[in-house]
Amino acid sequence: MTFNIKKYQVIKNAVSYELANFIYNYFMLKRDAVKWMYQNNIIFDNGMFGTWSDKQVPNTYSHYSDPVMETLMMKVLPVMEQETGLQLLPTYSYARIYKKGDILKRHKDRPSCEISTTIHLGGDKWSIFIDSTGQDNVIDEYKNIHKPNAPKGTEVILNVGDMLVYSGCELEHWREPFKGDNCGQVFLHYNHANGPFANKNIFDGRSMLGIPPIKKAP
Repeated sequence: MTFNIKKYQVIKNAVSYELANFIYNYFMLKRDAVKWMYQNNIIFDNGMFGTWSDKQVPNTYSHYSDPVMETLMMKVLPVMEQETGLQLLPTYSYARIYKKGDILKRHKDRPSCEISTTIHLGGDKWSIFIDSTGQDNVIDEYKNIHKPNAPKGTEVILNVGDMLVYSGCELEHWREPFKGDNCGQVFLHYNHANGPFANKNIFDGRSMLGIPPIKKAP
């Protein structure tokens, strides 16, 4: 299996074009509806309906655990297990509609993202870069500072319905400034079922899928 060698793999047509396009149009409509409700003080930006306050990509509509995306996470789970040869547990989903000028800074993911995938749902294509060396080159993720000799990485371009599977905690990944208008992507995250984080991170510490992140009292 390619994944076991490189720690990443592209799966073509993992999701049908029709399904990906449906989810993309749903998410575009949701973004616009939520923005209107925020502007008219019907609901507030507390993250339950998505947010524009994501520190990683500010001022871009993002949503943790949208129920449609969480359902998609379970739908592709058998494909993920088949392609990686691993038994996996779902942790959480995270979707964004990127806009012109956005950048996804070079980074590695947190423990809930041991095995991850990004699926291109629709809009303009936007390359993602993967550094398969596993090196730690990031000095300050949020200021986008990394070592000057950091590897340039491998460019991956996804069509609608394609997904990139990768070891999010091991491999640095990033996107250069986006030159298109809109790009819908969903990230689906899993843990090794027999790994050290399995019990702690099932559903990313939530009681079930589809609900917001749990904020623990100080």
